[in-house]
Amino acid sequence: MEVIKLNFPLNIDKTTLPPLSMALGYFDGVHLGHQKVIMEAKRQAEVKGYRSAVMTFDPHPSVVLGKTNKHVQYITPLSEKVKLVEELGIDYLFIVHFTLEFANLLPQEFIDQYVIDLNVKHVVAGFDYSYGRMGKGTMEILPFHSREKFTFTVVEKLTCGNEKVSSTRIRQSLKEGRTADLPELLGRFYKTAGTVVHGDKRGRTIGFPTANVETNEEYILPPLGVYAVKIKINENWHEGVCNVGYKPTFNKEALRVSVEVNVFNFDRDIYGKQVIVEWHKYLRKEQKFSGINELVAQIERDKQNAIQYFNNLS
Repeated sequence: MEVIKLNFPLNIDKTTLPPLSMALGYFDGVHLGHQKVIMEAKRQAEVKGYRSAVMTFDPHPSVVLGKTNKHVQYITPLSEKVKLVEELGIDYLFIVHFTLEFANLLPQEFIDQYVIDLNVKHVVAGFDYSYGRMGKGTMEILPFHSREKFTFTVVEKLTCGNEKVSSTRIRQSLKEGRTADLPELLGRFYKTAGTVVHGDKRGRTIGFPTANVETNEEYILPPLGVYAVKIKINENWHEGVCNVGYKPTFNKEALRVSVEVNVFNFDRDIYGKQVIVEWHKYLRKEQKFSGINELVAQIERDKQNAIQYFNNLS
């Protein structure tokens, strides 16, 4: 897959591009609804003899338009989104640098410059996709803006449990710790990436050494608590139990949330390693224990619960 970063004004000559069938959207999460749109663009490309393409934007429009004062966290930060789109077998990924100038393009200007001028011959988008200044461009008026230069397909909403599959719904599930529900929305378990860093090493003193994972801050973390997880280390997946929290038994003044994974049957030095945590099942809330013995007993129960979960999963 060729990744092409676009700016405003457009910085590419369309004569260098083949005829394209392109999916339009922000695609945070690349969830099953997004995949339906992207795969339809791929199918149309195959039918019509075009190459397949996806267009997304960076950063999130809400950052540029001042709708949030906070650092935006993503279901899939850009690097993860690129990998997922590539896994779907797409030929081109266009990443448009979202700026105020770009946001102020009239709907017709957006279509002229970022669709027609990219040699797009077929457009695929969800029924609720909007484009141009203040989102005034909609799929209902796309035929007018197309100038008969391309055909298009509108993809209807995908539902699960009588509710639309959406990034908002996935964010809410993550916020509530319902990680086990995510595969039916994402088509996979939720994953976060990070680096193993040195912690206080107390886990090893009580028989449960942990990998302290410093997570990329662009990811959404599930709420505080204990989870059954898998962790990818050196291309291999391992089962484990993860504690997300402030380690209340030991540390009364911790400010930063820690992600600590007790990896089953694993004792190698992995400091500095890039790892991926795959979030499976919420086991219990974080709690403070009266002493080490009580803590150790609970961690052992967590481990057995996780092992039983993974045995049932397979």
